Amino acid sequence: YYDHLFQMDWHKFERGRGRCPFDPSSSFISTLIGGELFAGLYNDYWGRDAAVLRTMGRMPHIRTEPDDERLLKEPKFVGSYMIPDNEDREDNKVYFFFTEKALEAETGTHAIYARVGRVCANDMGGQRMLVNKWSTFLKTRLICSVPGMNGIDTHFDELEDVFLLQTRDNKNPVIFGLFNTTSNIFRGYAICVYHIASIRAAFNGPYAHKEGPEYHWSLYEGKVPYPRPGSCASKVNGGLYGTTKDYPDEAVRFARSHPLMYQSIKPVHKRPILVKTDGKYNLKQIAVDRVEAEDGQYDVLFIGTDNGIVLKVITIYNQDTESMEEVILEEMQVFKVPVPIISMEISSKRQQLYIGSESAVAQVKFHQCDMYGTACADCCLARDPYCAWDGISCSRYYPTGMQAKRRFRRQDVRHGNAAQQCFGQQFIGEALAKTEELVVYGIEYNSTLLECTPRTLQAKVIWFMQRAHEARKEEVKTDDRIIKMDLGLLFLRLHRLDAGTYFCQTVEHSIVHTVRKIMLEVVEEGRVDEMFNKDYEEDIPHRMPCPAQSSIPQGSKPWYKEFLQLIGYSNFQRVEEYCEKVWCTDKRRKKLKMSPSKWKYANPQEKKARIRPEHYRLPRNVVDS
Repeated sequence: YYDHLFQMDWHKFERGRGRCPFDPSSSFISTLIGGELFAGLYNDYWGRDAAVLRTMGRMPHIRTEPDDERLLKEPKFVGSYMIPDNEDREDNKVYFFFTEKALEAETGTHAIYARVGRVCANDMGGQRMLVNKWSTFLKTRLICSVPGMNGIDTHFDELEDVFLLQTRDNKNPVIFGLFNTTSNIFRGYAICVYHIASIRAAFNGPYAHKEGPEYHWSLYEGKVPYPRPGSCASKVNGGLYGTTKDYPDEAVRFARSHPLMYQSIKPVHKRPILVKTDGKYNLKQIAVDRVEAEDGQYDVLFIGTDNGIVLKVITIYNQDTESMEEVILEEMQVFKVPVPIISMEISSKRQQLYIGSESAVAQVKFHQCDMYGTACADCCLARDPYCAWDGISCSRYYPTGMQAKRRFRRQDVRHGNAAQQCFGQQFIGEALAKTEELVVYGIEYNSTLLECTPRTLQAKVIWFMQRAHEARKEEVKTDDRIIKMDLGLLFLRLHRLDAGTYFCQTVEHSIVHTVRKIMLEVVEEGRVDEMFNKDYEEDIPHRMPCPAQSSIPQGSKPWYKEFLQLIGYSNFQRVEEYCEKVWCTDKRRKKLKMSPSKWKYANPQEKKARIRPEHYRLPRNVVDS
């Protein structure tokens, strides 16, 4: 089943100039509307002629004026969309998102600003000036900043990616922008959200004006000609002009000299919904899906990085404190080889995310509810708006009336209050009380990792240690030798006193869960050296790790018991039972008996004698000749 089927016409070739860049690595955006291609690109081989163009259709080809830095100054094109203002198609406008060097910035000559530009889709250019050039081109600044002390904000000015989230009203989508810093002091990323109403208000506001080279940019307070520069030739705007070619010269001249709007566009809540300054990832792409949950509506952010990882994140706005809470739901390693993600497309209908790199395309589901465990508390603590506890398992959440199979649904995305949601459930019973137990052996003065990963990324991990013959547990204190990592507890240099039982506990919303219990045995370095320096071929007879029971001589012991001398005999019985279980099952005996291995030859000389002819065999081509 295909929504659209495209076929290539092998008998028709067209020029690519004005439709795609000469350099495939050059920034490029395009959108196809009614057979007309609107594109932003560098239109020459040397990458100097930046332009916004319209080509391919029945309407005249049109572009921005070349060599006019007031329109475009070394832009990096990011995205383009057609967003209707009303029901009149003649009033449709195309929006371009890009980053460029700002002429109005007076703080430095190399200031970079994020921009949104706009043209009328039916623009025909001027009659006597701006012939075959845009006569409705306008642009303004897109602000994404964190409010700071004394009114000094931290700006994220370089636009990396933009995503248009469609709503039920196609005239009022929501725009998500992924921004980067241009500062040399620190590197960070931010995501800001904009309503199209704010963008329209800026374009309907005052124009920016500069009298001359020695003057500052200021608010234009003079008379604005009619029709208003930047408006389309449509019935909504009076219907007095059939096309922009009919506009008075005064209106076209004003549009040519005033492409910049005075008011900048500020995001929702006047701050980013997400800020990343830890340097862990370089964020490159963004896609958004709007989800209906039990306690409201949430926007799930899928963020692509430069190492093949996709972050699945939601943000929750606290109106009382005017702050955002970031909840990382998943970190998905999409590609085996860490490669930059260069494109992401979303299908809410199929609940799939499509991710592209330079060499591959991957398909990822929006949700994997079963990975959150088999307990009500685990499901609620995950705070994934796609998932809810249905009384039996953590499964896909459907709003009321949308394939809702079970009435019993427990979900709390905003607070993650598992104690309240799972009251009466067995969330502190067997499902959550199960603790995985492991035995880990480490060699003295070597590095050892005690692995432990929490079930949700929001959980706080605390390590406790209990020494032998002691009932008291102590919290593990980290230092230069003991490091707490995402994967667990790392000992860079193991000491004898580190031996004991370690408890990996997670704390989340007042619920404490012991995820893993690890018994760490420390093997003394001297015993290891003593054992491996021996000549085992002379001192220890070679034998199978688990010989048949009937062939075991009285008083002999399997080979692995030699190693128990290194560990000591405090846990001899427990370790012996473990080794017997691993090596001495009937299935293992049959496998060792049937497969040739190093245990087959009791005498090393016998092995060498039998394989000598193979080593001196003539090459195959010599034998054949």
